Amino acid sequence: MSRAKPFSYVLLFLLMLASTVMKAQTAKDQKQELNLKQQSIISISALTSSGDLENLSKQLNAGLDAGLTVEEIKEILVQLYAYCGFPRSLNGIATLMAVTEKRKASGLNEKQEKPEVSKKSVKDKYEQGRTVLEELTKTPQLKPAPGFGEFAPRIDAFLKEHLFADIFESEVLTFQQRELVTISALAAMPGVTSQLQSHVKMGINTGITENQLMEIADLIEKFVSRTQANSLRQVLAKPAVPVIENGMMVRISEIEILPKYLFDYNAILKEEAAASIKKEPGVIAIFPMSGKEQPTQIRIIEIYTDNAAYQSHLKTSHFQHYKTATLKMVKSLKLVDMNALDSETMLEIFKKLK
Repeated sequence: MSRAKPFSYVLLFLLMLASTVMKAQTAKDQKQELNLKQQSIISISALTSSGDLENLSKQLNAGLDAGLTVEEIKEILVQLYAYCGFPRSLNGIATLMAVTEKRKASGLNEKQEKPEVSKKSVKDKYEQGRTVLEELTKTPQLKPAPGFGEFAPRIDAFLKEHLFADIFESEVLTFQQRELVTISALAAMPGVTSQLQSHVKMGINTGITENQLMEIADLIEKFVSRTQANSLRQVLAKPAVPVIENGMMVRISEIEILPKYLFDYNAILKEEAAASIKKEPGVIAIFPMSGKEQPTQIRIIEIYTDNAAYQSHLKTSHFQHYKTATLKMVKSLKLVDMNALDSETMLEIFKKLK
């Protein structure tokens, strides 16, 4: 056998090995997951935009533990004012102040970095913002912007000179991080689909992958709602996750209370219902009512995501307290399991309450 043949076999093997490694690396890149800092950027942005300060406080702590700096979080909250307004941005900053003070009192002193702001001298901020927007969109930006920019030149100036010049001038966050902030905020808010579409494209231009965008949708579902998460899935042309599950449990509890205990029972029931809604993700509704002519006749509409959520509810401390404290107050109890005839309309039931 000639020496050329063994060499050719070795060369062929090495080429095949290299091809396999490259394919594996490509697959890995396609499935690249969000790291803990990125996940915190997303949760902080979504919760600030939706106004959920209680859970925001928890996620600010988680973000600091994950390695986000105080300055990075400040910059996230400053940027958010351009998307969800001053009130929620300022509420987020106040929540961060409270979190950092509490951590300081507990001996957790965060490193206070100086803001890294670009020192470039810019004469024309509109042009600077237009250049930044061209980098993000990968498309030419006309002056003024067609449509809204021609109709309302001041808003076009604010967009370019302030958001994409003044705010983006700070180098505390990268462009990719800023798009994570914006996409998360817009996905958490209803009625901004067109803006969400635009920023998803910008995010992809900064290197955010489709798998990471789907992971953002999962985090929006976790911290805000499935409905809002579906708005991002829709932009990504991915199937929406049904808001109404097939295994959803709907029940009407028919209860008669002994008259002498009515006041105490109502107080305990009100406390239990509020705790269930606040603390249990699987509890969709616990809505107690009493008869106008017979106030001792109590009816409770109970909706759970599934039977597992109901079984979990039965084990909670607030339900156990309700059960034991009201046992002597209940004259009769009947549980009536129901089937929803129009699950789609269920989503609209409480929307008219302003």
